[in-house]
Amino acid sequence: MALALSRERREERTSEAVRSAITRSGGDRVGLVFKVSLLACLLFALALLVWLMSTVLSDALPYLNERGTGEFLNGRLSSRTERFGVSQGIIGSVWILVFVAVLAFPVGVAAAVYLEEYARNTRLNRVLVLTIRNLSGVPSVVYGILGLVVFKELLGGGDDAAWWQFTGGSSLISAGLTMAILGLPVGIITASEAIRAGPRELREAGFGVGATQSEVIRSHVLPYALPGILTGTVLAFARAIGEAAPLLMVGAVTGLLSSKDGLIDTLQGKFTALPMIVYQTAKRPDAEGWPAVTAATILVLLVVLLVANASAIFFRNRVERKRSR
Repeated sequence: MALALSRERREERTSEAVRSAITRSGGDRVGLVFKVSLLACLLFALALLVWLMSTVLSDALPYLNERGTGEFLNGRLSSRTERFGVSQGIIGSVWILVFVAVLAFPVGVAAAVYLEEYARNTRLNRVLVLTIRNLSGVPSVVYGILGLVVFKELLGGGDDAAWWQFTGGSSLISAGLTMAILGLPVGIITASEAIRAGPRELREAGFGVGATQSEVIRSHVLPYALPGILTGTVLAFARAIGEAAPLLMVGAVTGLLSSKDGLIDTLQGKFTALPMIVYQTAKRPDAEGWPAVTAATILVLLVVLLVANASAIFFRNRVERKRSR
């Protein structure tokens, strides 16, 4: 570990020396233009984000102040703006994040470990890796069709469901499994890149003291790659919580939703999520004040996403600090 860290420090010092030498030369006009272009792109992106956020806040904050933030968060779906609430959408979105974390994270890490540490460089494995990379760019509606056919219809069963038909049809289980598969390719790719980036000296040091391959992976490779793996988890969270098309395909409610009692009834019953509420309210008339409800729901969705991502980032930074000691 100390050898790898010292090597990284030497490489950083070398890169800084080269950059400072180029800067002092004063003849890199192309590099200056390139730097200014990058800065302009950054400022344009920031200005666009600020404009979007200001638009959302200008519509959402007056409505939340008038309605009450607590009432809006604790309220249920309604056909009237003054009684509308997003508690059912928050519950659905949080459960979807739980499915992604519980299923996509361990399965993605296990698949990445196999591909990077155990799989041979054969044509079949190369095709498998290429397929996974292509799946990360597939439109989300395709995953929605998969969820519709497999989780809603095949594993749903209806009233006369068999013992293996456990999803309940149009349910949170179907939505969670669909979103977990949606985030799985991103998790596998980022975990594979993080594992591949680990220094070879770590593995050689483990093998040198007589450790088996599984012990080297468990005690050397995975701890070093964990920050990068958690970055993939953040990306999977971001994609899963913001998609509406797969939820619409597996039967998310776009109208009023009755409350459920008990964990099993909640997971196997009708559901909605924050993206579906945004889709639902955005179609309603502007004159009745629904754009403000849409903006407030978007703001809640952003907060939920930021909390989930901040938790993963906090854990990642904590792991990085432990690794650097």
